[in-house]
Amino acid sequence: MNTAHVIVTIAAALWVGFSAYSILTKAPFVVEPLTDYGVPSSWWPWLGAAKAAGALGLLVGLFVPVIGVAAAVGIILYFTGAVVTVLRARSYKTVAYPVLYLVPTAAALVLGALA
Repeated sequence: MNTAHVIVTIAAALWVGFSAYSILTKAPFVVEPLTDYGVPSSWWPWLGAAKAAGALGLLVGLFVPVIGVAAAVGIILYFTGAVVTVLRARSYKTVAYPVLYLVPTAAALVLGALA
């Protein structure tokens, strides 16, 4: 485990954790686009829980690498699905937002594999 891996993983976990908090507290900057994309509000707690579990998994993965890999893959799949959802809603101006969560998580996964 190297310093870059630890820093990027912690940053990614905090960033995804913030995203989980935002959806679970129904922050307007999150729920308004979700409504526009057609994501049912009944899904929001589950989506927030998935993000929170992923963020926690990234942190646990610093000590138990297999958990970190599973969490990173799950988060990458989650936000890849988010990109697809945004593109299907034809909201091209907001497609960068899920990518901002996907990229640091992918970087943490790659740095972990290289460590």
